[in-house]
Amino acid sequence: MKGLTIQRQVHFGRGRNSRKVIHEGPQPEAPQPTPVGRVPRISKLMALALRFERLINAGEITDQAELARLGQVSRARVTQIMNLLLLAPDIQEELLFLPRTHEGRDPIREIMVRPIAAVLDWRKQRRFWKQLLADQQVEIAFYN
Repeated sequence: MKGLTIQRQVHFGRGRNSRKVIHEGPQPEAPQPTPVGRVPRISKLMALALRFERLINAGEITDQAELARLGQVSRARVTQIMNLLLLAPDIQEELLFLPRTHEGRDPIREIMVRPIAAVLDWRKQRRFWKQLLADQQVEIAFYN
């Protein structure tokens, strides 16, 4: 009888107490480094508004008043957050992907965006948005 050979791909890693452990499969890719800086608050609020909208549309939450009760905030605050949905879709996307803040205050804050959201014409919103970015000296990579 001839010898039986089994081939498997394995890699070595660290287990508890830094013991070497054999893991089955190929070596996993190195984790991506954590980006420097913090996500601007307006980006988080825009994502929250989109999440709220999905919850309401799915019927999981009945209305903004229920959101306010669950979040333990005022109905006015929920309305302020939901008003971000009145922005043109491209502005919403740019808010979601604003560059990270490395130090100090965020260059774009919600209070600066509220007057833009109050304008119904998306073309005017875009003009005001470009002006705000220029005034705050914010560069967005995919904006131009």
